[in-house]
Amino acid sequence: MCRGTLYGVGLGPGDPELVTVKAARLIGEADVIAYHSARHGHSIARTIAEPYLRDGQLEEHLVYPVTTETTEHPGGYAGAMEDFYTESAERIAAHLEAGRDVALLAEGDPLFYSSYMHMHTRLTERFDAVIVPGVTSVSAASAATGTPLVQGDEVLTILPGTLPAEELKRRLADTDAAVILKLGRSYSVVREALASTGRLDEAYYVERASTDRQRVAPAGEIDPAKVPYFSLAMVPGGGTTAAPVAAAETGSVVVVGLGPGDADWMTPQSRRELAAATDLIGYFPYLERAGIRAGQRHHPSDNTDEPARAQLACTLAQQGRRVAVVSSGDPGVFAMATAVLEEAKQWPGVEVRVIPAMTAAQAVASRAGAPLGHDYAVISLSDRLKPWEVIAARLTAAARADLVLAIYNPASKTRTWQVAAMRELLLEYRDPSTPVIIGRSVSGALPGPDESVTVVRLGELDPAQVDMRCLLIIGSSQTQWYSGSTADKSEDRVFTPRNYPS
Repeated sequence: MCRGTLYGVGLGPGDPELVTVKAARLIGEADVIAYHSARHGHSIARTIAEPYLRDGQLEEHLVYPVTTETTEHPGGYAGAMEDFYTESAERIAAHLEAGRDVALLAEGDPLFYSSYMHMHTRLTERFDAVIVPGVTSVSAASAATGTPLVQGDEVLTILPGTLPAEELKRRLADTDAAVILKLGRSYSVVREALASTGRLDEAYYVERASTDRQRVAPAGEIDPAKVPYFSLAMVPGGGTTAAPVAAAETGSVVVVGLGPGDADWMTPQSRRELAAATDLIGYFPYLERAGIRAGQRHHPSDNTDEPARAQLACTLAQQGRRVAVVSSGDPGVFAMATAVLEEAKQWPGVEVRVIPAMTAAQAVASRAGAPLGHDYAVISLSDRLKPWEVIAARLTAAARADLVLAIYNPASKTRTWQVAAMRELLLEYRDPSTPVIIGRSVSGALPGPDESVTVVRLGELDPAQVDMRCLLIIGSSQTQWYSGSTADKSEDRVFTPRNYPS
């Protein structure tokens, strides 16, 4: 006798007309219809499939023993559910062994937060299985609100509402758009997570999407005590929901740090601010890193036009625009925050906020170990905005104080002598064996093709090794350097102890 086939049939979100043609055909052809329900006996899955059932079909009604964590089972909730799935799988296996095809019904999609998966893993080693995908509640909710979830390069995150509050907050803060399922008694935690990440006002609440009991409302207006399990919260992508600012209102300026380069090192807060902006201003390579979203305008400029960028930002904000000025690294470290704040003094009523980010010094330090583990000074060698005499005086003071030095802008195409001058000055106070880290193009969570990190002695520092893509970290008298190794390579490790000798 031939064995039967297991069909995992997705029924869609609730409306029987959203059942696919293939699902409807297989439901009608199956010898056995299996479905789950709680102990009250009412199966949503069977109700959706009912128009496609035929007389004479066998039915396997799989009733959950518990639907909450409370149970007298000796193995607790997990033990009770394990026994239930094992018994249910054997009931279905008996039909398949007898040569009967079984359609196991699943609301939505069989492999998307569905009970079908528990049967699939227990039966497919012995029997053939066919998955029939279904329309998910996520798609139904988006349709119910008439709102696109994501566009372009926006990222959508699907979250179970049963996650701990802090994990929900972390993930909500780090995505463009989100859908939170499995609400019910979890909604108070979900609502608090939406509020604390600043996303409650943009979120929709959708209950029983696509059914005649469908309900759509702003997520902030829902009583957590009256939320059923079959509901979700939907946060559309920033590019699709941002409402235009009225021209009569005063807008705002936010100065956003992109971090050293790679998107992995950009903070969730920076991503949110970029998504909420109507206008992005900055050096054109930085704007490319920020990306573009629907409805946004980019205003690129040369890297030397900081005052002009700041003035444009305040002008647009005065017209009611939400403006993001982008900077590489941290916007308050040799970057745009100072220029914008200086300009904003002349624009009463224009709000300016600064969003911090990882600095280039932190990025290079992390590649070498922990050279900034004790007191350190940050100095730019560029004499474009301050005279060399001031730079030399500050280098001398930091060297005499035995501070580790993070050196920004050490060289450029037109500035080629400052590194050698700095080296000679520091050698008056530092031992020639002092470690110097040369970090070039350090910009991501993983080393890129152009990245290099080398360690040399101060006395052997070659200015020809240093260009405009470099940042230097020069150790103190206490900084230590040794060669470490991993499974496949050797590498230099540099650190500065937190204690200092008396």
